[in-house]
Amino acid sequence: MISELEKSEYYKCRELIYEEGLLEAEAVIEGSHPGRIFVDDIISPTAGFIWLGSNNGFIFIGNEENEEFNFELYDFFNTVIKHDANKLGLTAFEAIGNHSKWNDTFKKVFGENVKGYNQRVYELKKTDYRKQNEPVIEQGYEVIKITKDIIENKGYVSFENIDFLRSKILEFWKSFEKFLEYGIGYIVVYDNEIVSICFSGVVAGNVHAIDIETLKCHQGKKLGQKVAHFFVNECIENNITPYWDCMEINTASVSVAENVGFKNKFNYIWYSVSFE
Repeated sequence: MISELEKSEYYKCRELIYEEGLLEAEAVIEGSHPGRIFVDDIISPTAGFIWLGSNNGFIFIGNEENEEFNFELYDFFNTVIKHDANKLGLTAFEAIGNHSKWNDTFKKVFGENVKGYNQRVYELKKTDYRKQNEPVIEQGYEVIKITKDIIENKGYVSFENIDFLRSKILEFWKSFEKFLEYGIGYIVVYDNEIVSICFSGVVAGNVHAIDIETLKCHQGKKLGQKVAHFFVNECIENNITPYWDCMEINTASVSVAENVGFKNKFNYIWYSVSFE
């Protein structure tokens, strides 16, 4: 029987995490990020899935060959999970295996026609960092560290589009306070407008996953590369490991990561599944 764990019981899933698995799974289990965990056995779980706080992503953990658990999955998702997902306006979800053996299970449970997308995960070691590749950006652009005053739009300058920054942070974090406690980040500003953001989207231990976005009208000016270097510099100074997760077809993101010095650690596939 599939049951939901209380947050105080998330520690029971630590042994189900694969060493080269997704950072988000560790972050939810550690408690630094929001999420819900469902397992086959609340006393001694052997398989389960994590519903990420970003709502549409599900990371499957543990034994992918647990027949009783797998037999229940389809109906559980199309009744219990679908009911809660519909309240959030979701008609589909992303299924991700914490290890690649889940891929075959997804097809058996949700159908052979589920569409898969290739994803790459990069990490950066201090010795691989390419400081020499930090670009010079056009005059008028300025890189600023994200602080409480920046988020609250206080201080010597206020930004016309502060909601761009606030909404990005709240995509990943339960609150601004949680972000400021665990994460770091930088923005690029131009004419009192935030035009590029690079910050810790997920944190587990000393590993920080980067989320980065540049407004479309300011793309092509190497702002993403510039702000990524500021982020990486702070990571290196504080013995933090930067982590970069992007779609394989996102060549611009792959290019920035590799230009900064990130090395491909592993790849995975995520599946788009529609509720029945």
